[in-house]
Amino acid sequence: MFSILTWIQAILAILVLNYVVSSIRFSRKYKLPNVVPGWPLIGNTLDVPYPAGMWGVKMAKKYGEMYLSLHACNMGSPADKSNRFTLNIGGRRLVYLNSSRVVTELLEKRASIYSSRPHRPMLQDIMSAGARIVFMGYTDQWRSQRKIMHSILNSTQAEKKFVPFQDLEAKQLVYEIFKDPENYHKAGQRFSNSVILSVIFGRRARKDDELLRFIMQYTATLGDYQFNPLKSPADVFTKLEYLPKPLQWWRPFGESFCEKHVAIFQKENDKLEEKIRAGTAKPCFAVEVIEGAARREFNISDIEKIYTWTSLIEAGSDTSRVAILQMVAGAACYPEWAKKAREALDQVCGAKAERMPSLGDRAQIPYISAVVKETLRWRPFLQSGVPHTLTQNDEFEGYKFPAGTEFSWNAYAIALNEEEYKDPMRFDPDRFMNDDLKSIAKGHWAFGAGRRTCVGLNVGANNLWIAAACILYCFDIEQDPMKDHPIDQLNTLWEEPLHAPFHVKLSPRSQAHIELIESSGAFALSADY
Repeated sequence: MFSILTWIQAILAILVLNYVVSSIRFSRKYKLPNVVPGWPLIGNTLDVPYPAGMWGVKMAKKYGEMYLSLHACNMGSPADKSNRFTLNIGGRRLVYLNSSRVVTELLEKRASIYSSRPHRPMLQDIMSAGARIVFMGYTDQWRSQRKIMHSILNSTQAEKKFVPFQDLEAKQLVYEIFKDPENYHKAGQRFSNSVILSVIFGRRARKDDELLRFIMQYTATLGDYQFNPLKSPADVFTKLEYLPKPLQWWRPFGESFCEKHVAIFQKENDKLEEKIRAGTAKPCFAVEVIEGAARREFNISDIEKIYTWTSLIEAGSDTSRVAILQMVAGAACYPEWAKKAREALDQVCGAKAERMPSLGDRAQIPYISAVVKETLRWRPFLQSGVPHTLTQNDEFEGYKFPAGTEFSWNAYAIALNEEEYKDPMRFDPDRFMNDDLKSIAKGHWAFGAGRRTCVGLNVGANNLWIAAACILYCFDIEQDPMKDHPIDQLNTLWEEPLHAPFHVKLSPRSQAHIELIESSGAFALSADY
């Protein structure tokens, strides 16, 4: 009769044998790029830092154009000698793409099979009620939501509806910087949030805004759960979702998070519907969705409406806020281009502060459009991209990838690659003064890749254009000589929401510019809707 210890030994032997056999079969069937060595069972789960930008640059230099990160349960094929590599996270195989060439070949040209998302039981199914589009798989539900967003945000009428919001908020932006230059980051934060609230709900950000306070709190939590595997174990080891619910220790927090989220956005939705009935609602994204759903033009549930609002607010507020900070840092570190930008602005708006720039000036000041594109390239907001999941087996240049493999563009590595950009460390808008200037997403990967490209990119680009134009027109920008250290161009935590991420000196260009800032600011402060 076998003892319990004998049974345990037998079971362990079977598991080990199964693992070895599976690994051999996998290696014979598939061929992956260079595998980054990881830990037993957890692979590289704890190896990827946050932010991951410079870590990705280091890995790309070491492993080449493509590499594989194994996020647990290392089952990669033996590393080959080519310039590519792989990571393992929770049994998930994540291939980093380190050149625009391979991003284009896979995520763009083969987008039909490279556009899904990793399964996230906690982050998507529980915390987001299965409805947050950024974490959604390549499904009919995703296509439906994407179609709605695209039809409204990129329609021929979108510019007429949204541009007045952006022009108005930019006036208040420079006024707030003038009044409190030490807290320039708060001015950019209010600008970004107020613009996106105007676009989505047709209202400005208010003082002590309940919705904005909530957004600042929950986006930090959401980011923590997205990037910290210790916070979200079920998203790393997805088999945990099959545990009985009482044993899922992470579930109560996720359900509570979702309930609070839905409640506060439902409150905003109810207020807007009251305005629609009263005939006082401003033209905005949410009004078009609500009225389109009522006319049965859109097939969208109530919970999907709420997560459509929130997905756009998340994408629009943080990205614009961070990009403005990076543009300011670029002007302080490389003043030559900022001087050139001011000269271009002076030719149109007057060297003696005759009027504020507006989005109607874009055709006359193409250099600011180049500033926008260089800002988006220089230090990418998504430092290591967002994984795309392969939906069927595929082959590429001798590699054989199984369905379920994840692919992410290594944003910092590409942006700082001398083979992609001349003198990539410099902030140099002139690199984009070419025939592709008007193609806002071409020449960088800030808006994503393939069918997952940001649907609100035109709104986002306009936000940055008007903010950059007004700041550059009104202020001289330089590194603060009273501080002991210069701006860290590589390791600054740009997305830090509570404190200025770097010291900078912003000074009005002249008394005439002060008068313009004050008069424009007074107009913006008095406006309400």
